[in-house]
Amino acid sequence: MLDLIDRPELVVADAPLRALLMRLGERLEGRLAIVSGRSIAQMDAILGPVARHLALSGSHGSEHRWQGVDAHPIRPPSLDEAQARFRDFAEAHAGVLVEDKSFGVALHYRMAPDAEAEAEALAATLAEQLDLQFQPGKMMAELRLPGGDKGKAVHTLMGRAPMAGTKPWFVGDDATDEAGFAAAHALGGAGVLVGKRRPTAALYALPDPAAVRHWLEGLLA
Repeated sequence: MLDLIDRPELVVADAPLRALLMRLGERLEGRLAIVSGRSIAQMDAILGPVARHLALSGSHGSEHRWQGVDAHPIRPPSLDEAQARFRDFAEAHAGVLVEDKSFGVALHYRMAPDAEAEAEALAATLAEQLDLQFQPGKMMAELRLPGGDKGKAVHTLMGRAPMAGTKPWFVGDDATDEAGFAAAHALGGAGVLVGKRRPTAALYALPDPAAVRHWLEGLLA
């Protein structure tokens, strides 16, 4: 629903998107969730007050907030070590940025594409050394807690009322969303891939975030 930008910390939902999410949440009677690789704290900052009215699953399914329940794991010291190593790398490579998350840390090289191979090699090495999961993304390399993914987030959300017994539609644009697409399909729903076509578990596609908003607006007509 939001376009990618060079500096991830500057991502923010505009007023029309926030209003759209509120209207959808009301129309669906609470059956609207945001599933993200970002932490819930980051989603709060991006979405503003509307975040408190939605079901949220953050950090690739590692944390949840919904219906008064706030569940999250303990952050291991290994993530702090990975964060320090990523910061050292960023300081040595102009244009590379570090994004801190509650249960992960990401190295963004969108503004320094020549650093891709080194960044991913560092992330893969640290994942093995620190018992973390290496999660490649769009021009970024992330280390996060092992064991979770967006598919597990979908199954967790769909196991509780009012979502239980309904058919989920999962919309995403990243490789990390593939588990969410597969979970939605397994539960009788479908995935919607946003962006350039590629091999995917999604059954449908939309070209860009503007098309996603247009589609969602149509659901309210």
